[in-house]
Amino acid sequence: MKYKFYNDAGFTLIELLVVIAIICLLSSIILASVSTARNKGQTGAIKEAMHQMSIQAEVYRLTNGSFGANVTTCSAGVFSDPVIQSQQTEILANAASGATLSCFTDSTGNLWAFSVFPLTTGGSWCIDNGGPGSLGVGSYTAKINLAICH
Repeated sequence: MKYKFYNDAGFTLIELLVVIAIICLLSSIILASVSTARNKGQTGAIKEAMHQMSIQAEVYRLTNGSFGANVTTCSAGVFSDPVIQSQQTEILANAASGATLSCFTDSTGNLWAFSVFPLTTGGSWCIDNGGPGSLGVGSYTAKINLAICH
């Protein structure tokens, strides 16, 4: 009896599984990079929105004479300004799910502070009317009595 060997030009199961494993490995690396880039983009958007808030807060102070005294909510005093409200919405859209905003002014209405926690990358951002140097990452929070980032 003669045996006939078939020499099809197809792939073996092992070869197909190896190719699928390589594709899965590469796609997981790409997804991790995209996730990191997305988080950095969200953090950048928050930083930019907070910078815009600081500019608008000065416009508010020049128009109204102060930031509003003893503000403890994000909907009163300087934080009631429509531009600042839209920046707060932008910040919440880019922060981690369930993030909270803290908004304070001092008793004279001359100081303000704003913070958001948590970010998608962890930590928090805080800004006060001390300028860009007060924008920091880490455990910074707006202090209720001082209206500064600490």
